[in-house]
Amino acid sequence: MKKDPNKGYIAQLGWSLNAIEAAENFDRRYVVVAPDWAEEYCQKHNIPYVPWNFERLNDRSMEIAETLNEMGVDVAIPMFEETVEWAGAINSVLLDNPRLYGQSLLLRDKALMKRRAQLGGIRVGIFEEAHDKEDVVRFLKRVNQTLLKLDGDPNDPIHLKAFDKAGCLGHRVIRTPDEVDTIPDEEFPVLMESHLDGWEFAVEAWIHNGKIVFLNISEYVTLGYSVFVPASPELEHYRPQITAQIEKLIKAFDIEFGLIHPEYFVTNDGEMYFGEVAYRPPGFKVFELLERVYGFNAYQATMLVFDPKASDEEVKAFFPKEVVDADGFAGCFGVYPRRRVVSKLEIPEEVEDDPYFESHELTPPMEETVTKRTAFGTHWGLVYFKGDEAARMKELLKHMEELDFYV
Repeated sequence: MKKDPNKGYIAQLGWSLNAIEAAENFDRRYVVVAPDWAEEYCQKHNIPYVPWNFERLNDRSMEIAETLNEMGVDVAIPMFEETVEWAGAINSVLLDNPRLYGQSLLLRDKALMKRRAQLGGIRVGIFEEAHDKEDVVRFLKRVNQTLLKLDGDPNDPIHLKAFDKAGCLGHRVIRTPDEVDTIPDEEFPVLMESHLDGWEFAVEAWIHNGKIVFLNISEYVTLGYSVFVPASPELEHYRPQITAQIEKLIKAFDIEFGLIHPEYFVTNDGEMYFGEVAYRPPGFKVFELLERVYGFNAYQATMLVFDPKASDEEVKAFFPKEVVDADGFAGCFGVYPRRRVVSKLEIPEEVEDDPYFESHELTPPMEETVTKRTAFGTHWGLVYFKGDEAARMKELLKHMEELDFYV
């Protein structure tokens, strides 16, 4: 597509083919910043590319900001959790705003993030950092003491999460002191949280000039397995409260532009609790699901709200109207093998025959023994569905958990 030199010049941090394709078909100039292994592919396909290895920020970090600055790049967009800090560091130079680097640290470190949210008057569960196993045992006991548990009552679980990894990576649920022994020492330090009973959901909010321009609610059917958009009418019922929460978040974290992906719990009495917030596209192909029902490209939407040269009119014209403009519901299911030994991929007939079934991206197994999942492991691929009814979509995605795709 023809590029408009009067619009922003965008750097994508991290390798994402779907984001590159979106940038190719958008009217803004772009460059991909990715490790050396991407070079050959970029040359072959004429993709504008700058090599950079995203190790820890160090004395050389300034180089990439200066390189992009000299090229005339206006803004850097993080594609993955690992590049959020880099985007903050680079944008503090490109946009001449040193505060953006500090903000990116808050959006990366789960403990700092919760403290900042708390200072902004946002409800969070009980949380603490753990430096070793003793800290975890102590926290588990204290949380359950607080909940007035008696001897013999089952413990309320606690959650352990890596400070700076994406969502489910390194997430463990601990119920007994014995389970603490299974945590490898190299996983410390970790963030510990009390368990919140409630309906967990995620939000994707595009922000321009400090205002929400589009807010999607993604409904999890089972966390780590399945999600669909837009949310069911039962969850959409909370949209006014959810919008108010996101506005609080924007204020607490001082967010002027970009895409945020927070997670929340709504408890039985309708209270909202903040889980965490990411400053990058969500996992589980939610961007692709949004395109299926709304017709807009969420990667382009992200480039648009990040672009300091984008006008309010252009932003407004780009987005559809939430919920009413959606053409049905789109969902996906992450497949995990249910057996210890598998030899082939076999899509169940009832899945392929279902009117909601669209496609899958599962591949035949590379090895026969399925590695045991610690924490929330990585799924083997996604199966996509689209249909007219939220209740049917929910039922279908839940039912997928009982089926074998690898036999």
